[in-house]
Amino acid sequence: MLENLTKTLVEISKIAVPNERKEVLQPLVDYIQNKVNSDQEIRLNFICTHNSRRSHLSQIWAQSMAFHFKIQNVFCYSGGTEATAMFPKVGETLVNQGFQIQQLSKTENPVYAVKYDDNSHPIICFSKTFDDGFNPKSNFAAIMTCSSADEGCPFIAGAEVRLPIRYNDPKAFDGTELMNEKYAERSLEIASEMYYVFSQIKKN
Repeated sequence: MLENLTKTLVEISKIAVPNERKEVLQPLVDYIQNKVNSDQEIRLNFICTHNSRRSHLSQIWAQSMAFHFKIQNVFCYSGGTEATAMFPKVGETLVNQGFQIQQLSKTENPVYAVKYDDNSHPIICFSKTFDDGFNPKSNFAAIMTCSSADEGCPFIAGAEVRLPIRYNDPKAFDGTELMNEKYAERSLEIASEMYYVFSQIKKN
């Protein structure tokens, strides 16, 4: 794992996950554990309304934690009920926390390559709908990271399970003095919960 990201990981490992959140996360732990036990690929699609902030943070941290805890065959995706763009502050926050990010296109909806390790394949990030061709069609967990996507999307075709793991939107602080602090805070909250999830998995 990248050196600066490893330093952030030490900080993340000290963040206590409240018991009520552990209960929310347990179905995801169970889903991943069942896949590991049966030696199947683990596909996680994190879904939010615009696929711009929380779903990307969740996708990136989940993939990184799977690598850290050496859980094999984990493939993380993200999507929205509509496509917009990955919000620039998300990338800036992740770089500050130790990731390396390369912008691959200059369109209104840029494509980013996010690296957590020198030799591992980067995570490809751009805003898309949850059923975009880039994402899996079947045999995946749909993880709803916001209430509006959860309520506005009664059916996710191909999902084996649908798991509500919701986070408050840092967008509420856009343009304020607290913006940097709140994006960093939300990223670390998501990171600590994904750290907890993958720390619970028992490998065969």
